[in-house]
This record gives sequence, structure tokens and C-alpha cells, in this order.
Amino acid sequence: MWRGSPGNDAPIEVELELAYVWMLISAFSFATMGAMAHALREEVDWQIVALSRAFVTLVIFGAAAVMAGVKLRFWKPRSLWMRSVPGGVSLVCTFFALAHLPVSVVITLSNLSPIWITLLSWPLLRLPPRRGVWLAVLTGVVGVALVQQPQLAHGNYAVLVAVGGSFSIALAMIALHRLQDVDTRVVVFHFSLVAFTFAVATLFFADEWTVSPRILLDVRIIAMLLAVGIAATFGQLFLTLAFAAGPPSEVAIVGLTQVVFAFGYDTWISGHTFDWMTLLGMTLVVTPTAWLLVTAKRRITGSPAR
Repeated sequence: MWRGSPGNDAPIEVELELAYVWMLISAFSFATMGAMAHALREEVDWQIVALSRAFVTLVIFGAAAVMAGVKLRFWKPRSLWMRSVPGGVSLVCTFFALAHLPVSVVITLSNLSPIWITLLSWPLLRLPPRRGVWLAVLTGVVGVALVQQPQLAHGNYAVLVAVGGSFSIALAMIALHRLQDVDTRVVVFHFSLVAFTFAVATLFFADEWTVSPRILLDVRIIAMLLAVGIAATFGQLFLTLAFAAGPPSEVAIVGLTQVVFAFGYDTWISGHTFDWMTLLGMTLVVTPTAWLLVTAKRRITGSPAR
């Protein structure tokens, strides 16, 4: 947990810079995970990719907890389920979207979650949104509509799935607030176990299979599936380190660089091109998120909003 100390500014500055570095590594890791998942879409069903992502993180964090002597939990506290179930839904939605949309679009829509958190805090935490939040919501909705329009023209409704995933992320993050006294390794292990179960369940809803034993025995495919899980685990680890070392509002703003990294993967590696409507929509989604995070910082520090 980050703490400010007015009597010793130098260590605070170093710790804050380190938090930014951790968050940049996390953002790059998650963008890399998305790019590899997107690259596998023609060879492996998205359900298998989602399953691999959850399984690798499950094994790594489970082993870390056992080696550290941390007792793993399953049934209690109830807040674990309140974090893991929507988190599992979000994972499934995200990997479905990554199989049907460019990485940058999926990650951009995932960043709607701060807006959802602000709105959900009203009924769940009794924290009514500020007046400016409604403008942010309207801007985000317009952005989603602009991003969705080209996809609808091709009969692709994956944008709506990605938006649903961002809503699930918001529910998971609100529940995470109630797990501050639970070891991070236990929280991530429980989430990964639930997400793995959800990924397995989606296998039974597939209309047809594009995976064959020959493909799953391909060393390159196996390496990429493992890399998806490892990149996600690195992203999770450095995300935790970043939020522990710096103020959440500032660290979260740095996390928006995921969109930049993903856009680079899309344009320079995957060769995706975007029309002006999609680019404008992505901007309208990210802008209110950044605004919410900046104003949250001002409210915390007591600085007047301008």
C-alpha cells in the first residue's frame, strides 16, 4: 500500500518513479498477451487461448503461495467469489473479443472500467458520481458507438462483448477493494482457478473445432500459448507492484499506455488499418478515463480542479 511521507521527499520520488516503471512493464505485458492471442486466432480456438492464459497464471501463483507457506482459500471469504466470478467472465469476454477485433480496440474498450466503477460505486458503495462523470459517460458511449459502427457494418458484434467484459472488470475491481487483507497470491490463484473453469465451460459451446492434435503438438503453437500465460502473469505481477508502490490514480493513468502499445502491435506487426471514425471513437473512450483518473488524484491530494 502506497504511503506518502512529507518529511522525506527523495525516497518517495524514487518509489513513485519505480511505480511508473512497474506499470509500464505491466501495460506492455498485457498488450503483448493480447497481440499473441490475436495472432493465434487463425490456428487455435479462442477458448484454448483463454484456458492457457488462466492455467499458466494458476500454476505460477499457486506454486508461489505454497512455496511461501501461504494457505490457499477456496470457499471463504465470500469477497473472493465476488472478485473471481466477474473476473472470469471478463477473461472469457476479452479473449473472445481478441479473436474478432484488433488488440488496440479491445484494450481501449477494456479501459471503460473506471467509468463503470464510478457509476457502480453509487448503488454499491453509496458514493454518488460527480456531475462531470455524466459527461464522461456520455463521451464514452459516443466513443463506443463510433468504434462499433464499422464492426456492425460487417455483422461483427464483438465490440459489445468487449464492453461487457469492461463492465465485469469494474465489478471485480470493486470487490477487490474488500480483499485488502487477503494475500495477493491467494486472490490471483482463486481468480485464475475460476477463470480456468469458465474457459473449460466455453469449450462446450463451440459450434465447431479448428484445433487438431497436430496443431496442439506444434512446438511454436505451444510456445505461443505458454507465452500468452506468462505475459499475463508478468502483467498481473507488475500491476500489483505498481499499485503497491504508487498512488492508484497516477499509476492507473500510466496504465493507459496499454492502448499505445497495442496500437503499435496492430499497425506495425499485424498490419491493421483504422478509419477516422474508429480512431475518434477510441480517443473518446480513453479521454474520459484519463480525466476521471486525473480528477481522482486532485480530490485525493486536495488540489483544486480546473
